[in-house]
Amino acid sequence: MDYYVTIGIEIHCELKTNTKMFSGAPVRFGKVANTCTSVVDLGHPGILPCVNKEAVRLAIKACTAMHCELDTLLKFDRKNYYYSDLPKGFQITQQFHPIGKNGYVEIEVDGERKNIRIERIHMEEDTAKQFHKDTGTYIDFNRAGTPLIEIVSCPDMHSAKEAAAYVETLRKNLLYLNVSDVKMEEGSMRCDVNISLSKDKDTLGTKTEIKNLNSIANVQKAVQAEIERQSALLDEGKSVEQETRRYDESLKTTVLMRKKEGNVDYKYFPEPNIFPIQLDPNWVKEIQDSLEELPEQKIERFMKEYGLSEYDANVLVNDRAMADYYEEVCKHTKNAKKVCNWITGDVSAYLNKKNTNFDSIEVKPEYIASLVDSIEAGDISGKQGKFVFEEVMLNKDPKKVIEEKGMKQVSDDGAILALVTSVLDANPQSIEDYKNGKDRAVGFLVGQVMKASKGQANPKRTNELIKEELNKR
Repeated sequence: MDYYVTIGIEIHCELKTNTKMFSGAPVRFGKVANTCTSVVDLGHPGILPCVNKEAVRLAIKACTAMHCELDTLLKFDRKNYYYSDLPKGFQITQQFHPIGKNGYVEIEVDGERKNIRIERIHMEEDTAKQFHKDTGTYIDFNRAGTPLIEIVSCPDMHSAKEAAAYVETLRKNLLYLNVSDVKMEEGSMRCDVNISLSKDKDTLGTKTEIKNLNSIANVQKAVQAEIERQSALLDEGKSVEQETRRYDESLKTTVLMRKKEGNVDYKYFPEPNIFPIQLDPNWVKEIQDSLEELPEQKIERFMKEYGLSEYDANVLVNDRAMADYYEEVCKHTKNAKKVCNWITGDVSAYLNKKNTNFDSIEVKPEYIASLVDSIEAGDISGKQGKFVFEEVMLNKDPKKVIEEKGMKQVSDDGAILALVTSVLDANPQSIEDYKNGKDRAVGFLVGQVMKASKGQANPKRTNELIKEELNKR
C-alpha cells in the first residue's frame, strides 16, 4: 500500500566565528581535546555570558537569505537538562523569541521547483562532544559553547529526494554566505529528520526521528530506508512507535537508539544573565544590503556573463572553490566556455587523482588561461596541450614550457606549404589513392607533414593545404 509521507528537518549549523557564543574561547576544529575552553563554557561559579556580536551578524545573514521575519529584539532563554556533555546543566538558546521565523527556501527536484517553509531560525550554543570507548566515555569540551543556529523546517517535504534537495540547498546557501563552512563530516552541520507515514495527507502518523546524518547522500538513503521500514510495519498491521533512530550504512537501514516516552519538560525560562538587546536598525540594514551572491544568482550570472549552459553553470557553482577559481581564470582570457571545459574536466580530474581540491590548488589562474588561449590561437595542438597541462599543474608558465620544448606550432602557410609539397612529391602513390577515392590517404599525408615538422605544423591548416594541393595535381 502507498502511504502519504511527511518530513520535517532540523539542522544545527555551527557559525563561522573565531570565538564562542558567550565566551572568548577560540573555536577550532581538530585541536587537542579540552584546550579550547574557558570558565564560561565549563560553567564555573560566578561566570557571566557575553553575546558574540559576529554570531548575531551571521544569524541575521542566514535569516535574510531565507526570507525570514527578523526579530530585532534579541532575547535568550535557558533550556534546563542534565547530561554529561552539558557542563552548565543548561543550554542558552532562543525558545520563545527566535531571531528569525516564517521564511522559506526554494528547492528543485526532477525539474520542478518548490518552496519549503522555514518555521524558525534560532541561536544557541553547542554541547561538548562525547567519545564512547571500551574503557569508558570521554568528553572533549572544545566544542562546548560554539555558536549555532538551528534551522527548523515546516513538514513540507514528502520524499527522500526532497529532503536531500532541501539540505543541499541550505548547505550551499550557508556556504556562499560565509555563515558556516558546513562540513558535515566534521559536524559543523548536523541534520535530524522527522518522518511520519499516514493513509492520507489530512492526518499525521506517528513520527520517528533520525539523528545526526552527516552527508547529503545519507540523508536521502536514511529517509528512504525509514519510509520503507515504516511502510512494511503498517502493511503488516503493526503500529509505528515514537522513537529516535540512526542510520546504519553497513545495514542500509535505520536502527533504534531510544524510545520516546512523552515530551521532556526542559523548564524553559528567560536567561537572567543576558538582558534583551535591541539591534541597531542601521547595523541590520548594512548587513542585509551587503549579502554575498547566492548560488542561484551566481548560476544566472554565469549563464549571462560567460555564455555557459545551465548544466555547466550548475557544475561550477556546486563547488564554491571551483567557481571562484573559474572566475579568477576568466579574468585573464575571453575563452570562458573553453576554460569551463578545462576546469570541470582535466583540472578536476587531476586534483581528484592527487586527493586534493580547488580549496588547495596552487596553480596560478593566469597559467590556465594562457594554456587555453595557446590552444585556441593554434600555437599548440590539443594533443600538445595535454602535455603542457601536466607541466602547468606543477605551476609552470605554459608559454615557457612551449618555448623550452620547441612546441609552438607553425601556422605560416608558406612554411607549411613547403613541407606539403615535399611530402606529396615523395608519395606519388598517396596522390593516386586520393584520386581513386581513398580519403585515408589524406590522413597519411598529414601524418608525414607532422613528422617532418616535428609536430609543429598546424594540423588543421596542414589538412586544408594538402587537400588544396591534391586537387591541383
